[in-house]
Amino acid sequence: MLDIEKLKFDENGLIPAVVVDSITKKVLTVAYMNKESLKISMEKGLTCFYSRSRKELWLKGETSGNYQHIVSITADCDYDALTVVVEKDGPACHLNTDSCFTNEVYQSEERHEFALQGLYDLLVGRQKDKPEGSYTTYLFEKGIDKILKKVGEECTEVIIAGKADDKKETIYEIADLAYHVMVLMVQMGISVEDIHRELASRHIIDHKVKQEKMTK
Repeated sequence: MLDIEKLKFDENGLIPAVVVDSITKKVLTVAYMNKESLKISMEKGLTCFYSRSRKELWLKGETSGNYQHIVSITADCDYDALTVVVEKDGPACHLNTDSCFTNEVYQSEERHEFALQGLYDLLVGRQKDKPEGSYTTYLFEKGIDKILKKVGEECTEVIIAGKADDKKETIYEIADLAYHVMVLMVQMGISVEDIHRELASRHIIDHKVKQEKMTK
């Protein structure tokens, strides 16, 4: 672990901290820490910042309840900036939005950002609005039995493509399977965060098993 004494705070004793959602990888906010707030953050496992306008420390969530539980803190190559990966209890922005970064300045016409959470949100919208002519609408209208049937069919397609050692086709079929599994998740009220937490818990268990094997 890096000794925080190696960090380069500016002339005001501050260092910028880019806060990132551990699940969506979305940038939530950019705040500042001083040495004291950084130490508090590490001790409590919660983000604590220094307010440049109020000239005081503030523990994120202390009044709103929207705490940010720290997963990791990493310094950049020059030791003068931090990324803080967190699991959040609620909106990151004081405007009650998920992220402070909501005002789009530029969007490429050729390149498009993709995230599983974005796809999930789109599917939730399809379930709610049920636009006519949408395949996703069709699945939701047919219900759980049809959705499960499609998940089973896509599992079979993945197996066939994998057995044939066809990488391109396997990628295609895995994408189909992932889509239908996410439709199932929306249908059952299972969030991306639910799956993330389950996988994370298994990672911890696997890590402990590896450690135990190494000590024997």
